[in-house]
Amino acid sequence: MRKFMDEDFMLYSPAAKKLYHEYAEGMPIYDYHCHLSPREIAENIRFRNVGHLFLGGDHYKWRAMAAFGIDDKFIRGQSSDEEKFMAYAKAMPYMMGNPLYHWTHLELKRVFGIDTPLSEKTAPEIWEKCNALLAKDEFRARGLIEKFNVKLICTTDDPVDTLEWHDKIAADASFKTRVLPAFRPDKAVNVNRAGFAEYMARLSEVTGVEIRATSDVIEALEKRVAYFHAHGARVSDHGLDQVPFAEVDFARADKALSQALAGETVCPECAEHYRTALLIALGGMYARRGWVQQYHMNALRNNNTAMFEKYGPDTGFDSVNNTGLVAEKLSRLLDAQEREGMLPKTILYSLNANDNYTLASMAGNFQTAAGVAGKVQFGSGWWFNDQRDGMEDQMKTLANVGLLSNFVGMLTDSRSFTSYPRHEYFRRILCNVIGTWVENGEYPDDWETLGEIVQGVCFNNAQRYFGIEL
Repeated sequence: MRKFMDEDFMLYSPAAKKLYHEYAEGMPIYDYHCHLSPREIAENIRFRNVGHLFLGGDHYKWRAMAAFGIDDKFIRGQSSDEEKFMAYAKAMPYMMGNPLYHWTHLELKRVFGIDTPLSEKTAPEIWEKCNALLAKDEFRARGLIEKFNVKLICTTDDPVDTLEWHDKIAADASFKTRVLPAFRPDKAVNVNRAGFAEYMARLSEVTGVEIRATSDVIEALEKRVAYFHAHGARVSDHGLDQVPFAEVDFARADKALSQALAGETVCPECAEHYRTALLIALGGMYARRGWVQQYHMNALRNNNTAMFEKYGPDTGFDSVNNTGLVAEKLSRLLDAQEREGMLPKTILYSLNANDNYTLASMAGNFQTAAGVAGKVQFGSGWWFNDQRDGMEDQMKTLANVGLLSNFVGMLTDSRSFTSYPRHEYFRRILCNVIGTWVENGEYPDDWETLGEIVQGVCFNNAQRYFGIEL
């Protein structure tokens, strides 16, 4: 029996061990999509304790605690950080098979040097040891980022954001990690969502554009894209829970906008025209500036109305959608951008793993830019899929119908400053998949090429693809 989470954890062959320890392990991290707070980075916050660090904003952990039957007062409620940590520790031994079991112990090991499995029994000692370390300056927010050799972080930012915290980070030459904004215009695109009219008023105020027609929204967003670009942004991100497409009729798009601004029920067909018009226009804005656009699809959000009203979005009540409309509409949307010569580099993700072959094969339809390897990417296993089976399925699907060697690799997609060990988890899985092929005689033991491929997926491909100076 192997020791729990030893140095060869998840590496099941000599080739896998060689690939990981000699090529992947020492690579820096390129975190091109996350939800870290730029304010917390700018202020270099000190964490109150390990409960605050581990559980604050981490809805993966909250969902597991709720599934174990822990009272919500120890999850999202008003209980102390210590009480919440102890409740999480009590549930931990029963999370076998859930990636949280490995992630949590990687966090303890890589951040705090603790090898002891977390449980109700060991929690008090772990609590004290972690908190003693968190009192040190090197365990503040920036210290944790630097500990994991993170070269780039792209946060997730609304078009109306001032980006003042990004300015403060950029002005501090002592912090070597580049932290850049990423443009997330969902509130402007989702014309049929609550709060849209109020958001348009804010967008109008920030840009000085009076918004009466779809063309006005596009003009306002163009100004904000230019503003973000001047502040270093080179990436956008879209939460396309349902992919829209219509052969755009601006009269219908304007009708949807007018209805939304008046607080009326928005015609679904007209909303489709409005959303498509904005996405095509935004794609052009990105393409002209050399940005990368990301489409995150097929999430079903805020399913529990009572808990949404109590806690708001992104608190652990989202799940996988199965609209079945991804393929055709996504094809037509990307094709519309391509027809205009304005399809930017694009990364495609679906929360529904049934879409894996759809997205991997869809990416192959638009690899038409000479000299650009993997212009359209099938993105890494996202959210519910960023566990071993999900990551292996994504990698093998991409290898089957595209080129795994061009893959831009892992992203954290996290609000947690301790999420970076998940890159180690990803890299171990990657090396084990490729190492198995080598051991089985399905690929030669050409270590120069193998090392180049592994290091590309870990870091180098992303650095080349995004083209951001580090």
